[in-house]
Amino acid sequence: MSIAKRTAFLLGLPLLLILLWWVTTIGSTSFFVPKPGELAQTFVDVWIGDRFFDDVVPSLTNLVAGVVLAIVLGIGFGVLIGSVRWLRALTEPTLEFFRALPPPVLVPVLMLLIGINDTMKVAVIISGAIWPVLLNTIEGVRAVDSVLSDSARTYGINGWARVRHLVLPSAGPQIAAGIRQCLSIALILMVISEMFASSAGLGFTIVQFQRSFAIPEMWSGIVVLGLIGIILSFIFQWTERRVLRWYHGLREVENAG
Repeated sequence: MSIAKRTAFLLGLPLLLILLWWVTTIGSTSFFVPKPGELAQTFVDVWIGDRFFDDVVPSLTNLVAGVVLAIVLGIGFGVLIGSVRWLRALTEPTLEFFRALPPPVLVPVLMLLIGINDTMKVAVIISGAIWPVLLNTIEGVRAVDSVLSDSARTYGINGWARVRHLVLPSAGPQIAAGIRQCLSIALILMVISEMFASSAGLGFTIVQFQRSFAIPEMWSGIVVLGLIGIILSFIFQWTERRVLRWYHGLREVENAG
């Protein structure tokens, strides 16, 4: 696909939606829905400056820390649980119990156990973002081809070498699917964690705008969250393309055939 066509696909729908928004708000005097030009100006005034470093940077720091720890813990425990049959049978009821708990419910508990600080916010992110990575890793490890597994055992490939050269590559596509879900969950929990007893961050600031009826400013904060989501998606796609290059190459060959 050419660069021009890729750019058209990337920007076509957003530009169409902005045009539709502009057309439907011509002559509008609604206090709750700002016009595109007004929102763009508010976005620049609010977020290009000190507020970016006071609110956005701390939020991103907590988000990155939570995502990285969720991925590392999810893959690590997922490989261990998925590889040991009796451990999987032992932990499955407990995992299902904690997976069913809505992460926002744990916020007051974590506030009591950890305190009101950045560590609590990171813990909230991990409490929800780890599950898609963990469960997808377990299922990916369980789905490793038995013939390949027996062949590796026959050639004496065990321990870390087996995990590195057989288990992780085989489970890689499912792990990547879990990480994709993890990113969106982590972004939601980042905002939720900052709505409770916080004095900074995107979630706190957006709620303050809403409570003070600063509607354009509130919408501009929502736009910031959307832009962060887009950036995370692009980073994930770029990384996945390189880590799972063999998988995407195989898919392209199969589709061409």
